[in-house]
Amino acid sequence: MVRLPYLTALTTLFSYGLLFAFGHFRDFFRRILDAGKSSNLKGYAPICLGYEDFYTRRLYLRIQDCFGRPIASAPDAWFDVVERHSNDGNKTLQRTTKTSKCLNLGSYNYLGFAAADEYCTPRVIESLKKYSASTCSARVDGGNTKLHTELEELVARFVGKPAAILFGMGYVTNSAIIPILIGKVCVNGARGSGATVRVFQHNNPAHLEDVLREQIAGGQPRTHRPWKKIIVIVEGIYSMEGELCNLPEIMAVCKKYKAYTYLDEAHSIGAVGKTGRGVCELLGVDPADVDIMMGTFTKSFGSCGGYIAASKEIIHHLKHACPAHIYATSMSPPAVQQVISAIKVVLGEDGSNRGAKKLAQIRENSNFFRSELQKMGFEVLGDNDSPVMPIMLYNPAKIPAFSRECLRQNVAVVTVAFPATPLLLARARICISASQSREDLIKGLEVISKVGDLIGIKYFPVEQEKVASVDKLKKLE
Repeated sequence: MVRLPYLTALTTLFSYGLLFAFGHFRDFFRRILDAGKSSNLKGYAPICLGYEDFYTRRLYLRIQDCFGRPIASAPDAWFDVVERHSNDGNKTLQRTTKTSKCLNLGSYNYLGFAAADEYCTPRVIESLKKYSASTCSARVDGGNTKLHTELEELVARFVGKPAAILFGMGYVTNSAIIPILIGKVCVNGARGSGATVRVFQHNNPAHLEDVLREQIAGGQPRTHRPWKKIIVIVEGIYSMEGELCNLPEIMAVCKKYKAYTYLDEAHSIGAVGKTGRGVCELLGVDPADVDIMMGTFTKSFGSCGGYIAASKEIIHHLKHACPAHIYATSMSPPAVQQVISAIKVVLGEDGSNRGAKKLAQIRENSNFFRSELQKMGFEVLGDNDSPVMPIMLYNPAKIPAFSRECLRQNVAVVTVAFPATPLLLARARICISASQSREDLIKGLEVISKVGDLIGIKYFPVEQEKVASVDKLKKLE
């Protein structure tokens, strides 16, 4: 829950008001001065129009050096950030040959598999020699290997579902699957059987119940026909809030109203739970109760792609109806092998206890870093055990100030602003890794604390000062 102070809200609104006013003022004079000039679009329509064009030119481009920073090394606990410069007021950025070694507090590497690993890397190299870098084909043609089948079986066993299917891209896993699930073709392949679906996405069980009651009673828009299916989509960890979903309560509501559940575990699989099996394990929910479980391999397993785990009937339907499976190139075999090896390390099937140590480390690192940030007075979102911890910035001027100053002190962070978040709720999103040592975390905390004091984003009292004053009183007594 974001607790936006009134003064902060007023100053943030005032800042955006100034930016919009001066931006439109400059656009007015630009139209006058450029009235006689011909357009450089050469007959093409502009890519952006209206507010989107204004926001891109007057707000985003001015701070675009804070986003999408390229790196020149593996995204481990420390990595090399490529330095860039601009000769046209940040409209375009040019890469240089210089790099800065920075503490990685932004990219996803929850279990530390994104760099070379003593167990995974040799097996990935071996698979590269055996299968090459790509199958150059869809799974249904020549793109299916023993590795793909092995990973599907391993994922199904890992998450506790009967079957699974792989996709070469995490985003596609959702964007291609949901339309197939809610289309006019049922799981058994019959057409015209009325597979109309209502999809919701919410993490508040009480509100969800109100919405479900309303939709069941009211039916579809205009026709008021009853919904044939209702799918409730939730995330294991909400990536912009660091908040764990209220899965047990949501499951109870869905069971009550006979709604299907779709659990997106992009940020939670491998990162939370005693054995890394995600929020079902962490919150005590039986995976059999969740109809569809989705996850990606980018955050915790150091690879790419995603999966859907569900009943054998649903997976069979997806393999015969999903365009991403039928037409898209299959996952790269070395990427598949990386996931297989990483999961085996997590399960302890590599013959060591490194997986258990990684899971304990990510939990310890996350909770330590979150508690220290809160003690310093930052407004930190999310729950304990979550490796995602947004620090609220709010004011638009503080977005580039925080990002650039941290980079200057060799700490790389990710700042997030509109449209990824609401306009007034800009933030810096910290992502913790098991590969980071306590010394790394303390270094990051020291830099963030200094920058927080410099730009004024410590919105709450510093707890350490309270503790110190209490100790002084005890000594006087």
